[in-house]
Formats: sequence, C-alpha cells, structure tokens
Amino acid sequence: MVFSSLEFLFLYLPVTLLLYFMVPKKHLKWRNLVLLVTSLIFYGWGEPVYVFLMMATIAVDYVCGYLVGIYREDNPKAAKQVLIASIIINLGILGFFKYYNFFIDNLKLIPGLGFLPTLDLELPIGISFYTFQALSYVIDVYRGDGSVQKNVAAFGAYVTLYPQLIAGPIVRYHDVDEMLRKRSETVMLFASGMRTFCAGLAKKILLANVAGQMWNGYLAVPVDERTVVGAWIGMLCYTAQIYFDFSGYSDMAIGLGKMLGFRFLENFNYPYIAKSITDFWRRWHISLSSWFREYVYIPLGGNRKGQFNTYRNLLIVWFLTGFWHGASWNYILWGLYYFVLLVFEKAFFGKILQKLPAALQHLYTMFFVILGWLLFVFEDLSAGMVWLGNMFGVGTLSFISQSNVYDLVHSLLFFAILVLASTPIAKKLFYRYYASSSALRWGACIGCGLILVITTAYLVDSSFNPFLYFRF
Repeated sequence: MVFSSLEFLFLYLPVTLLLYFMVPKKHLKWRNLVLLVTSLIFYGWGEPVYVFLMMATIAVDYVCGYLVGIYREDNPKAAKQVLIASIIINLGILGFFKYYNFFIDNLKLIPGLGFLPTLDLELPIGISFYTFQALSYVIDVYRGDGSVQKNVAAFGAYVTLYPQLIAGPIVRYHDVDEMLRKRSETVMLFASGMRTFCAGLAKKILLANVAGQMWNGYLAVPVDERTVVGAWIGMLCYTAQIYFDFSGYSDMAIGLGKMLGFRFLENFNYPYIAKSITDFWRRWHISLSSWFREYVYIPLGGNRKGQFNTYRNLLIVWFLTGFWHGASWNYILWGLYYFVLLVFEKAFFGKILQKLPAALQHLYTMFFVILGWLLFVFEDLSAGMVWLGNMFGVGTLSFISQSNVYDLVHSLLFFAILVLASTPIAKKLFYRYYASSSALRWGACIGCGLILVITTAYLVDSSFNPFLYFRF
C-alpha cells in the first residue's frame, strides 16, 4: 500500500487516525501500541510474510539496545560486542535479501563456480530504510546520543512507523527519542500536517506521474527513431519524475508525522536549485546523506586525518551510497560517479566554481545531475550508453522531430510548473502572507480539498501510479 492510493486515502488513513485519537493523550504508551499495530498492518498489506522478518528485527535490536544500555558504563567491551552483533545481524539480513543473488551472479562469471545457486527472493519492501533506522537506535544508545527504550511498543513504533516505513525519510533515533516518550498533538500541527501531506500528494500524482508517463513514452521510442531533442526531453522528464516522486512521498510522510505529533526533519531542500554537486547532496535525500555522515564517514575519521584518508572515507561512503540503492552495477557506478565529482570540486574546482556567475554554476550542476540520472535509471549499462550517445547526436535519426516540437509546445505550461515547483518561490510567498491573511488560510483549506478531489479523479481514471523508491 502506498500513500497515493485510494485504499490508503479513504480506508487505512481515516481508520488509523480515528483509532489513534480515540486513545486519551495521557496514555501515550497505548497510542504507541496503536501505532505499532496499525503500522504492521500497513506493512503486511503488501508483505504479509515479511512482517515476521520485521518483528524479528525489532526483537533483536530491542534486546541489543537494552544490553548496550546495561553494559555501556560498566563493561564497554561487552557493550561494543553487542553493538557489533547487532550490526552483523541487521546487515546480514539486508545483505541476504538484497544482495545475495547479485554476488552469486557475479561469482558465476568465474570459471568453475557456475554451480552456485541463485534464490527466488522477493525484496522486502522498505528493508533498506527500516534496517538503517533500527541500527541507528543501537548505535545512538552505544554512543550516549539516545536513551534506552524500555517500552517495546514504543521502540516497535519507531521502527515500523508507517509514515516513513517504506520510503523514508530515515529517522535517526536520537531525533525522535523524546517524541516517543512525550509529544504534543495539536490542531495547528495537524492542520500543518494536512497541508504538507496534500502538497506531497500533488507532487506525486499531478507532477511525478505525468512526467513519468512522458518519460515512458520517450523510452518506448525505437533506437533508430530517436532524436537529440527527444533524448534530452526524456531525461528531463525522468529528472522531474524522480524528484517529485520521492520528495512528494517524503512530504506526505512528514505531513503524516505532524498529524501524529512527530516532527521529522526535511528530506529535500530544493536540490535542483543547487550551484554545485556538493550543494546538491546537501539538499537531496538529506536523511540518507546524514545517516552515512553520522555513522560511517565520521567514525572512519571524516576529514580529520589528512587528505588521503579523507578521500578514502569519501570513496567508501559513496560506494555504499550507490550500493544501498540497489544490487546492480549501475547503482555502484552512480555512487562512484558522484565520488569523482565531489573530489573534483573538493580538490580544486569548487573554488573556481564559486567565482563563476550563478547561472553557470547552476547549469554545470544540473548538467551532471541529469547525466547521473541517466546512469541511475538504466540497469542495462549498454542501453544507458546508447541513450547517452543519442543526447549528443550519436545514432539519432535527426536533431528534432515534429513530435518533439508538438510535445514542447503542448507541454510548455507543464514544464513551467515543474520548474517553478522545483524552487522555493511559491512556498516563500505562501508563508510570507499566510499568518496575516485569513483569506489565504481559507484558500489553503480549499486548495487541500481540491487537491484531494483532483488526485482522486486521477487515481480512479489512471492505472499509472508507480513509486520509484519502493524497490530500494
């Protein structure tokens, strides 16, 4: 089940909110239990078997966190051993389900190892997200950044919390530790959550899905009929789709969290206005970048032990970032691609870039981001290289076709909306006048209602409603 589905909007969400708020505020432990049970139902809707895997993860990390809390002061060595055991178990489960076949397929390329068996494994939805969350609990307790959670329902609610269970943002334990013990659900916060949720829903349904349909249309064009302009339009559509798809889903998750009294950190900060690749990664999928920085890069030494070790640490982080996204070589190469660009900027180009006009900084950034999405979207690297050649006139029928002109003219308004929605202009204007304008507040309420009506009509009429980060 995804947020942008009729089942979620008109069945699951109303029922779970009703059950949650039926429990009095003073009984927070019971509200956490409601969250745990309803979140397991949410997950089990599409993955009934893997609910037991998630419950095993909860049990393992609850016990490990409890033991680390006991041993941390008096027996640091034992605490560290428990922490290592937790890391091995969590990453072992993730590695088995997500990467087993990848490793076996590559080992089979070695003569004499063709007998190794692959397994018919379905990837548990959201396993990369909830594994990292569960790990952050044990690590935070070990480091003293979070307190031991003795209530298993509260800890289970943290791991399974349905607003961000299957696609993030990845919520680190120390960011919500206090909220699991004491939080305030207010009418104002709930209303803010509704606005954020509806904005994310509009991004997902009205922008990402439409851009995705256009991308699929260009992807279906035979190789010998492609044009240079068509190849670029296609990649621009995918660039829009993946941003509005994932950031829209993150907005919906943050909005749902507000409705339940949780304040999750932002996961996207308008990455397409970035003026460098470094700036882009401060703005894109912030929770993942923060996780790797806090739990991998800094523990390895960060940039504190000389240039060589800094680049080594960056290499490890970006290899893992790419590999986290999927068991395929294109994701690994995508991560290493950004490693090269970031080192290039860090070594010398960043200072040169800062002296260039802002427009050139932005063009440079978006050019390499778009090429990065090309590497990301094509698991078949040969097909990706063909498309890359098409973008620069290699193997194309012509520079532009009549259908390209038609698309550009008839989709001009839509493209303009995509560009505007990629910037903070509308948001800044809204909040500048929201507090002082009753008309704007009423307009926001009416706008949320219209978004629900329009997106519902779209969902009823269309079967095209993918979610790109489901498979990660």
